[in-house]
Amino acid sequence: MHPAMTPAPLPPQPKAAKQRFRTIWISDLHLGTPGCQAEALLDFLRRTECETLYLVGDIIDGWQLKRSWYWPQAHNDVVQKLLRKVRKGCRVIFVPGNHDEFARHYIGHHFGGVEVAAEWIHTTADGRRLWITHGDLFDGVIQCAKWLAHLGDHAYEFTLKLNRHLNRLRGRLGLPYWSLSKYLKLKVKRAVSYVSDFEAAVAREARRRGLQGVVCGHIHHAELREIDGILYANDGDWVESLTALVEHADGRLEILDWTGVPHWQDSEASQEDAGVDIGEEVAVFARKSA
Repeated sequence: MHPAMTPAPLPPQPKAAKQRFRTIWISDLHLGTPGCQAEALLDFLRRTECETLYLVGDIIDGWQLKRSWYWPQAHNDVVQKLLRKVRKGCRVIFVPGNHDEFARHYIGHHFGGVEVAAEWIHTTADGRRLWITHGDLFDGVIQCAKWLAHLGDHAYEFTLKLNRHLNRLRGRLGLPYWSLSKYLKLKVKRAVSYVSDFEAAVAREARRRGLQGVVCGHIHHAELREIDGILYANDGDWVESLTALVEHADGRLEILDWTGVPHWQDSEASQEDAGVDIGEEVAVFARKSA
């Protein structure tokens, strides 16, 4: 009889190396909604570092939180991770959007070291000056018929719910993530025209201000291109696209797509990110949303 052999323990899996950038822009997280891809976002925040991080609006969804309260631990962890980046020396600038317009009451203030600003001018490493704005001020529906924007928000929420069920089924079949709402936006002619008109409007305003480009969010459509000689950059969202805009050390800009990135779990980082539950503080601010 041979003694039972105890299998040797598997070596620990190495962590993925952190990616370092000069600047990162993210927007349209929509924390406080079931559509927010918080786990993927946490993975992105843990695996990237930067000198300056811009939160380009719709970080917390005050519209949704006023309708029904939704604040799971993963959403709390995202906020704690952002605050932890500030404590580690990253400059975090928050430019509110329409879904977190309650924060526009606090322009010029700091919360946990996060600066709140109506807009910003960012100078890249190669000297280009970029206007940072959420972009909702160039959305005619938001400005002229807010009730229609809220109605559209309900329809979008339904599409995202359908999208979650569809992707659970795709996951069981071993198929990758696929965004139904993104597909519909690209197929419906009116939606395509809306995106094109929006992009042209914000680029035109950047030109009027004498700037070389603009970085925005709002329409959940990541893009990086020139429009009539003006750089137009949209960092996308963390509901459908899972994208961010980054600036490399030499000033080069790039859109990162996190949809196909395998996530690694760092238990030590997870414990550090958990922190104190700030749900009550979020509720107070959300109630002030128009």
